[in-house]
Amino acid sequence: MRIWLKIVSDNRVLRDTVIEDYSSETRTHKIKKAVEEACRAFDLSLPIWYRKNISEFKRHSRCRFTKDNFIDELCFDYLEMQVIEED
Repeated sequence: MRIWLKIVSDNRVLRDTVIEDYSSETRTHKIKKAVEEACRAFDLSLPIWYRKNISEFKRHSRCRFTKDNFIDELCFDYLEMQVIEED
């Protein structure tokens, strides 16, 4: 599985990373680990997953985390996560 995470502000990608995980773990665990790894790399707190995020991710294999998903102040518009390759 490959997951692309990017920080976007004013419709421009400020930072991005691709996390690869070909382990035998479940899809949910791979996604959770990818978000944790990207947030560590971007020096962000972990986002809060709301039902809206989960629903959006299940339907489209992508979702956005806005300022409402973070406890800290953000200097960008949103963090977007997208699955670009499934196992």
